[in-house]
Amino acid sequence: MDILDLIKSRRSIRSFKPDPIPKEDLMKILEAARWAPSAGNCQPWDFIVVTKEDLKRKLAMAALGQFWITEAPVVIVVCANIPRTAWRYGERGRSLYAIQDTAAAIQNMLLTAHALGYGTCWVGAFDEEEVRRVLNVPRDVRPVAIVPLGKPDERPIAPPRIPLEEIIHWETY
Repeated sequence: MDILDLIKSRRSIRSFKPDPIPKEDLMKILEAARWAPSAGNCQPWDFIVVTKEDLKRKLAMAALGQFWITEAPVVIVVCANIPRTAWRYGERGRSLYAIQDTAAAIQNMLLTAHALGYGTCWVGAFDEEEVRRVLNVPRDVRPVAIVPLGKPDERPIAPPRIPLEEIIHWETY
């Protein structure tokens, strides 16, 4: 499968089989995230790997009651370690680059998981302060996404996309 086919076939998965994820596969997924590009190579990401049922339940509550998250055998909370970028880029590093860089790491994670046969979903709807409290995240580290990970137990159809010619602007908007 070429890269574009891989990208086009990835879906947000919200139903998982209980099958465990071999540590070797989990480490490949995290390694792919670690190799994302980042401003000034500051690498502002931190990954909290959650497998304990009670913590997954608390994360699902913090994610506005999205209890399907608890079905995944592994949940990865991706955080932006703000000081890693802010020291170099100030406010722009704090408010933009740390988030952009972390998003690139998340996308690497999602695509690698999919290539290995796993399903994921990028969950951004959550109470940040509650996630911080549940996982003991320091004040200067910001939870950016909750990523449930496991073998998919569904096959969602492809959602519609805006035609390419409607979103490309040549030279100026």
